Amino acid sequence: MSQFKTIFLGDIVGKIGRKGLAAALPKLKKKYKPDLVIANAENLAHGKGVTEKTLQEMLAAGVDFFTSGNHIWSNPVDVERILSDGKIPIVRPANYPPNVPGDGYRIIEIGVHKILIINLIGRVFFKENFDCPFRTLEQILAEHKNEKLAATIIDFHAEATSEKNTLARYFDGQASLIVGTHTHVQTADEQVLKNGTAYITDIGMVGYKDSSLGVDLKNVINQFLTQTPTSFEILESGTCQVDGIFAIIKPETGKTQSIERIKLDVEI
Repeated sequence: MSQFKTIFLGDIVGKIGRKGLAAALPKLKKKYKPDLVIANAENLAHGKGVTEKTLQEMLAAGVDFFTSGNHIWSNPVDVERILSDGKIPIVRPANYPPNVPGDGYRIIEIGVHKILIINLIGRVFFKENFDCPFRTLEQILAEHKNEKLAATIIDFHAEATSEKNTLARYFDGQASLIVGTHTHVQTADEQVLKNGTAYITDIGMVGYKDSSLGVDLKNVINQFLTQTPTSFEILESGTCQVDGIFAIIKPETGKTQSIERIKLDVEI
């Protein structure tokens, strides 16, 4: 395999996101012929958290592996069991404190190739006190520096564009692909950096298009106008936007040949 092809899809938001992904993925697979499909699952179950049922639904739709973020903990009954089950292909951010359930990274095998998938979370604008994502990533990469890896793929789940941008450039050449998630707004800065790492600040979302980050607009507008607590709703039909990226990686070097944005609409 002289090329390793991957699709990475943005945060899947609720039922409309799951349906939109299931409708779009066969077309995307036919067009790009990826070896690996990854998606961020932290908003999978009605906008927050995951359940085993929703994960199985997305596996059946053709997703191979899942990353996540801070909202992964929103279904506390299910999440500890899910994250602790090494057979379920999902990771949570690696820079949570020690003893938190789940893995922050996994090595998976695709054919003859080993792929290292790492999840990190940012610290800027988050209320939690996460460990340093820079030092955490340095440690993970150092642990696997002697392992023959075809690709190293990183989901950096962060608020600040500056934090994402700086981490990508600091680790340029040490990872194949660094994608930002969390803000649900796809950025237009996809590029292959000078030392061979592909980067985009945010890959966007798979969710209801005419919304605020996948949430019903009337809920969000009411919160802004009244400054009172509001229950957010996720609409289940309409236009679903499907955002992500497609990258071609050279497994001999782990460098990325190209990256392009995926952005399409599906009616649900």
